[in-house]
Amino acid sequence: MRKLGFILLFACSVFFAGAQTNIQFEMTVAQDGSGDFESIQEAIDATKAYPPQRITIFIKNGLYREKVCVPAWNNQLSFIGENRDKTIIIWDDYFDQINRGRNSTFFTYTFKVEADDFYAENLTISNAAGPVGQAVALHVEGNRCRFKNCKILGNQDTVFLDGENSHQLFENCIITGSTDFIFGSATVVFQNCTIISKKDSYITAASTRKNNDFGFVFIDCSLQADEGVQQVYLGRPWRPYAKTVFLNCFLGQHICSEGWAAWSNKEDKGTTFYAEYNSTGPGASQNRVEWAKQLSRKEAAKYTLKNILGEWTTQINE
Repeated sequence: MRKLGFILLFACSVFFAGAQTNIQFEMTVAQDGSGDFESIQEAIDATKAYPPQRITIFIKNGLYREKVCVPAWNNQLSFIGENRDKTIIIWDDYFDQINRGRNSTFFTYTFKVEADDFYAENLTISNAAGPVGQAVALHVEGNRCRFKNCKILGNQDTVFLDGENSHQLFENCIITGSTDFIFGSATVVFQNCTIISKKDSYITAASTRKNNDFGFVFIDCSLQADEGVQQVYLGRPWRPYAKTVFLNCFLGQHICSEGWAAWSNKEDKGTTFYAEYNSTGPGASQNRVEWAKQLSRKEAAKYTLKNILGEWTTQINE
C-alpha cells in the first residue's frame, strides 16, 4: 500500500511538472506569419489563465485592425511592441455605431484591459472613428497596470480608467483627444507624458470615489494643443469627489486662466479637489477658479509613486 501511494504521488508530480513546462511564457505576434500568431487576440486567447509567472507577448510592426480585450483571468501579461510608431492597434467603434443605449460609450474601446498586473510598452492604440462623439481607444479596469512609451490616440473619451481600487501608471506616453479624453474613477499617475488637446474643451473628467486619497495625478507632463486650439480646461468633475492634480507640468497657452470648470451639478465645487504645484509655461496662472488649490511644497511632497499607487511601484525608479 505504501509503495502504491508513492507511485501515485510520483505520477501526480510528473503530471503537474509537465503541465507547468507546457506553458508558453513568450510568444510573438507577426502579421506576416513569422511569429506564433498573426493577431493579438489569438495570442491572448492562447495564454494560460492565472499563470504562475509573467507571460510576454512580443508584437512585431504592423497595423493590427482588431478590437482587443485582455480578460481578468489573463493576468501578469506583457505586450512589447517592436516600434511605438509602427506597432499600431486600431479600431473605429463609437457611441452611435455601437447603439447599446445610454452606456454605449463603454463598449467602444479599441483595447480593453480587465486583468491585473498588465504591462505595455512601445505600442500605439488608436480609435480612428474621428470627431463623431464618444469613442474610447483604451479602457483599463485592472489593478497595477502600467503603460510605457505608448501613444493613445482618439478624440472624445480617448482613455477610460476605471476601478475604485485600481492603480495605474502611464510613463512617457502621448495621449491625444478632444473632450473629457482622460476620464474615470481609477487612481492614476501620468509621468513625463505629453497630453495633446485637439479642440477647445476639457482634458480630464475624473470620477474619483469619495474615500480615495488620490485620483488623476500628472507629474512632469507637457500639455500641448493642435493649431488653433485656444481655450482648454484642465478638467471638470464627472462625479462629486473628483480629484486631479498637476505637479511640475508645462502648460501651453491653450490652457485658460480659470483652469477648471464645473459640470452640471454646481455643488461639486465644494467636494472636488483640483490642484497644481509649480506649473510653468504660458498656461500657468495664479487666477484659477476660487475652488481650486495651489499646493505648498510640503503638500506636493506626498505625491510620490509609492504614496499614490502603492508598494508595487518600489521597483520603478521614481
